[in-house]
Amino acid sequence: MASTTAVRRLQQIQRNLTSSASESSYKKKFRIAVVGSGNWGTAVAKLVAENAAEKGQFFEREVRMWVREESVHGRNLTEIINSEHENVRYLPQVTLPTNLVADPNLQNVAKNADIIVINIPHQFLKSVADQLKGIDYSKKVAISCLKGIDVTPNGPKLLSDFIHQHLGLHCGVLSGANIASEVAREKFSETTVAFPVAPNYEQGEPDAPLMKELFQRPYFHVQMSDDTAGVSIGGALKNVIALGAGLVEGAGWGDNAKAAVMRRGLIEMSQFAADYFPSFRPETISTTSAGVADLITSCAGGRNLKVGREFARSGKSIKQIEADLLNGQSAQGLVTAEEVYELLTKQNRLEEFPLMVTIYDIINNGLPISELPNRIRE
Repeated sequence: MASTTAVRRLQQIQRNLTSSASESSYKKKFRIAVVGSGNWGTAVAKLVAENAAEKGQFFEREVRMWVREESVHGRNLTEIINSEHENVRYLPQVTLPTNLVADPNLQNVAKNADIIVINIPHQFLKSVADQLKGIDYSKKVAISCLKGIDVTPNGPKLLSDFIHQHLGLHCGVLSGANIASEVAREKFSETTVAFPVAPNYEQGEPDAPLMKELFQRPYFHVQMSDDTAGVSIGGALKNVIALGAGLVEGAGWGDNAKAAVMRRGLIEMSQFAADYFPSFRPETISTTSAGVADLITSCAGGRNLKVGREFARSGKSIKQIEADLLNGQSAQGLVTAEEVYELLTKQNRLEEFPLMVTIYDIINNGLPISELPNRIRE
């Protein structure tokens, strides 16, 4: 019996990486939900809803998006989204599909879904996961669009693993060079999705080819991978490196300095992934959208670059900079930098990752930016 199960899983892994979805492959039409409605959450919800409307052979038409209720000019944000089909708070001037329904009830959004796309700032994952408890997830799957890691006393953990362990929800990951506003405005981009075969997978249930159908758009091309660790770590650590790129740009050092930060950043991203996740494959960082491409984009114009640049130029506090620049949202690199620094401190490994440690020290410990070249000299 065990050998039969192993053979079936191997066959499914091969299918995941080489096959395309067909209507006859699945037991049913799948209902989609999106947890998160920030700019990236809404951008992903938009493209998922477009596919749900166009691919009725795979998906139920209605897509529900959880919105943390707030008032905008005296009206509930959910009311505005559902009546005007625009997230005026976090993704203004982008028309959303009419089959995308905003819902402030998190449990209601999740319990009726077959595939749950989780797309929130990663520092809120634990509290959201606690609110999601009590639902039977045995026949549901998820995709995490979060960019971060869960640091524990025993080392870092992938956020997709955190979701699985806390909710019993089989979870893949999506990450890539994806600036939300560009994706929302349908400018061409690529992303990487890793969706491993579920331990209890049965024929006809959601698989990697179905996930490609869910996310692929004419303007949003999906590369499939089976390296969950590589896709996840690339998306998490590039935010820290982008802060560093912003610091040197804000200091007026030019493109050569930024390139040096990016080069050293790629080395440390791969080293961190290899040290803590044995399944990691270096080519995920060097060849996919979730690796070097995401780093390039983030160091060219993402929110972490903007925060680092403004910090170097203005001397304002990080909280003030986030409030001024990010419309109430957060720069994920700040949280990840702190988590990585705490982990490396506990494990006495600060000297092994000089760039990420230096970025943290500049932002949090008053280290002059002028010290960065000496810190990363080889």
